[in-house]
Amino acid sequence: MKPLLPPVFVNGIEISAERIAAEAQNHPAPKAKPGLAWKAAARALAIRELMLQEARARGLTPDPAEVAPGQFETEDEALIRQLSEAAITPAAADEADLRRVYNSHPDRFRAPSLYEAAHILFPRQDDMAALRAHAEAVLSELRANPRRFGELARTHSACSSKDNGGLLGQLGQGDTVPEFEAALDALDEGQISDPVETRFGLHLIRLDARARGDVLPFETVLPRLRDAHAKAAWARAAVQFTDELLTNATIEGVRLRAA
Repeated sequence: MKPLLPPVFVNGIEISAERIAAEAQNHPAPKAKPGLAWKAAARALAIRELMLQEARARGLTPDPAEVAPGQFETEDEALIRQLSEAAITPAAADEADLRRVYNSHPDRFRAPSLYEAAHILFPRQDDMAALRAHAEAVLSELRANPRRFGELARTHSACSSKDNGGLLGQLGQGDTVPEFEAALDALDEGQISDPVETRFGLHLIRLDARARGDVLPFETVLPRLRDAHAKAAWARAAVQFTDELLTNATIEGVRLRAA
């Protein structure tokens, strides 16, 4: 049976429709548009073939590296890595440019904030609609009289903090699940949240105090800035190198546009 989608040729070398179909499993796409996965797979395999051809043209000999104890690269993986190391040269970081990034976005480089908070936990159950209705009812009581938070925590909360009126003490970054931490960030001091869903259930959260982290010194964040620059610079150099290969290649069966 003739395949619905054609094979791809890279400088005359065929990448079969069967290989593309197998690779497409690694490229998610909407159920209604399976052709997007096929095109993504075809592009990935075409660029891989193009890089392998370039590595062989340069006379590179595969030298597989150990990527995990007892696990080594395939020869093709080794060739692509060796070609990347030889041909992709990212621009070096300029400390003056990194300082400009730091000075233009100082809030990105703060120490973690600290919080003092309290909560009422309604534990997850099969009927989440009923649970939400329960949480909303308690929230209505709190809106009417916020001073009842401790009393209502002792009555309704499933957390051991209920014995202390829901008080959680001082919290730092990573002390709670991400949804809870995001809610803390969004609250003003003294404010009580709408029900916040986490894997534990629903929470009514009161932010009692926030100590915002200080902006870290440039010297402290410089290694992070250098690392981010190195990754971005390598990605740009890789795109440029791939574009150069595509400019001199003959690709049939799929369109590969330069980035």
